[in-house]
Amino acid sequence: MEERTREANKELNEVTRKVRRAAVLFTGGMILLAVAMALSISVGVTEISIYTVWNSLVAFSPESTNHAVIRELRMPRALAGALVGAFLAVSGAVMQGLTRNPLASPSIMGVTHGAAFALILTIVFFPAVSNIGMTAAAFIGAGLGVILVFAVGSFSKGGLTPAKLALAGVAIGGMLSSLSSAISLHFQVAKQMSFWYAGGLAATDWISVQILLVAGAIGLTLAALISKSVTILSLGDEVSKGLGQNTFLVKALGVIVVFVLTGAAVSVAGTVGFIGLVIPHVSRFFVGSDYRLIIPVSAVLGSLLLVLSDIGARLVNAPYETPVGAITACIGVPFFLYLARGEGRGAL
Repeated sequence: MEERTREANKELNEVTRKVRRAAVLFTGGMILLAVAMALSISVGVTEISIYTVWNSLVAFSPESTNHAVIRELRMPRALAGALVGAFLAVSGAVMQGLTRNPLASPSIMGVTHGAAFALILTIVFFPAVSNIGMTAAAFIGAGLGVILVFAVGSFSKGGLTPAKLALAGVAIGGMLSSLSSAISLHFQVAKQMSFWYAGGLAATDWISVQILLVAGAIGLTLAALISKSVTILSLGDEVSKGLGQNTFLVKALGVIVVFVLTGAAVSVAGTVGFIGLVIPHVSRFFVGSDYRLIIPVSAVLGSLLLVLSDIGARLVNAPYETPVGAITACIGVPFFLYLARGEGRGAL
């Protein structure tokens, strides 16, 4: 009896430590995110002081060029960067939990390439479509990408393993990317589409932020609601069903989360990769396997990573901008190779 009590107390203390660690990461991440967003607003072709940024918020002057730049260009860019980073990180966390695949992420599993493919078809055949229509197209394309990846991976000999799912995602992503490039060259919209493939936040405006806020209200709320169920599902379908969980409903809601968040992110920022791969692993390392903690921590760390990457994209080759997707790839590619090497030993 005493031994059971000690074990229970030990488990309770471990849970308490993880919750405290998550609270510290979330709070610290929010503080760093606020600082990073302030720097993002002040950094650019024209350097603007932090004091001017603050003054534009509390005492906006329409006659001031700097105030206009801050309000109309840099503020929506910083906000969009934070939201897109959060969306991609949460999407990656949910995908890894649903598939029990540490290599799962929107960029690797064909979701972002599917969204970009749908966007180019929309631009070519429906050039007058609104921003809402572009976002809807991105949602449909994201769903197409996921369906193709799971279909191809399921036909492989030996069933669907994590490594085969990742390989199918890379293959389908490459195919959709090639088709998109061919269509863009044929219809002479390659220059217009280069933004989507490079990934960037330069074209964001307040309408883009509004679209992201609506998508976030839906996607992040759903992600929070299913976080406990995703934790149970990550232990395996048999365990989940044994605990009375409706695995089909949880997976369906998880797929909706990924579609909404990734579709909105790609429609605004293009194919920014690897945030959905790296950040969930970092969060899991610090707070454990409970998705009630992983999801909020991933959202904050994903926001922070993309805002900092966007700052780096403007500074690394100033006054020209480097695609933010290239910055995140420099971080994500080595991380992916490390994970793929470890998974590939026993999964292929």
